[in-house]
Amino acid sequence: MRLFVVLAALVLVPAAGGATQLGIYGNLDRFESLTGQQSQVGHVIVGWGQTTFPQIWPTLGPVPMLGFGTGSGGGAESISPLDIARGRGDGFLLEMSTSARELKRPVYIRPLPEMNGHWNPYCAYNTNGSSRGPTHSTAAFRKAFARIYLIMHGGAAVNARLRALHLPPVAGDIPVNTFVKIVWNPQGYGSPDLPGNTAQAYYPGDEYVDMVGDDLYDIRGKAEWPAADALYKAHPSKPYSFPEWGLWGIDDPVFIEQMAQFVRTHHRTRLIAYFNAKPGSIFDLASKPRSLAAYKREIVPLG
Repeated sequence: MRLFVVLAALVLVPAAGGATQLGIYGNLDRFESLTGQQSQVGHVIVGWGQTTFPQIWPTLGPVPMLGFGTGSGGGAESISPLDIARGRGDGFLLEMSTSARELKRPVYIRPLPEMNGHWNPYCAYNTNGSSRGPTHSTAAFRKAFARIYLIMHGGAAVNARLRALHLPPVAGDIPVNTFVKIVWNPQGYGSPDLPGNTAQAYYPGDEYVDMVGDDLYDIRGKAEWPAADALYKAHPSKPYSFPEWGLWGIDDPVFIEQMAQFVRTHHRTRLIAYFNAKPGSIFDLASKPRSLAAYKREIVPLG
């Protein structure tokens, strides 16, 4: 039986030099049996409009991490970043905010991740570098993200802060949530790799971000560590994280060792969540014996 008693300080006030939170996308118990890791963070990604939060939270361990995009889950986009900024998605966001607040414990919200990747409909650019227009511009994204941040945190000043951004108000009052943390999570390099599609082009400002994240995968023996380091250095006041990291179909213990070294030398790294625990997936450590051994040796002791 996993214990679910969590101090708010685990997320809200990371101690200098404290342990890094370890997480997993997928079944926590299965990953524990495989690696010995008692995951503090359980990660899930839901579709836009999916509001089965009471069923989701209990599956995610002590500290849930909920990601979401603009699609319903079938790939088609349900709402644009500009529509989110203008309040046309407030019903979904308010329901998420209420459910997260009612948990009365730490929770990560991970809106619109990998926004500078063309595979996501909320990216500002197509694969060939052409613009997706004003409804998907980086300016629209930044305002959408700020709106999400304010709705999730709540408090008396939400509408005043929305007015300052020239955005419409939300209906009604939103009680404050002191436990929630909003993760801004680009890729280190944009795809397409254009000046207008850098991570920084999507940054809404320090006042709308609680934690910076980077998704990092070892693909054909290559991982973008310089980009991860640059993103870390670009935001010196923010805790850092890898909400997704994993081995893309290869067994490479060096990558596992490099992640452990990054955490040890980048002391603001507060969360790393492996992707994923699904049996038989290309990321499954069960099919990567050398990497599994390295994970047990290098990563599990970090938590």
